Amino acid sequence: MDKVLGMLGLAKRAGKILTGEFLCDKAIKKGQSKLIIIASDISENGKKAVCDACNYYGVEYVEYGTADLLGQITGGGRRVVV
Repeated sequence: MDKVLGMLGLAKRAGKILTGEFLCDKAIKKGQSKLIIIASDISENGKKAVCDACNYYGVEYVEYGTADLLGQITGGGRRVVV
């Protein structure tokens, strides 16, 4: 298993991550986010919205994995933002 995915699973079990566009957007705006992970298969509009919010509020983001993979690791359905 990939180390990044293992760390995501561990963080989820510890209750240290949020998943989904809406919850992540709120956390970015409140200054609670340190890193945003964006699925590679997110829509262009969704990616632009998340990236713009991250840039404005100074939160780092990376593009990693697919929505299905992120959802599987974090214990939910398809997740495009973690």
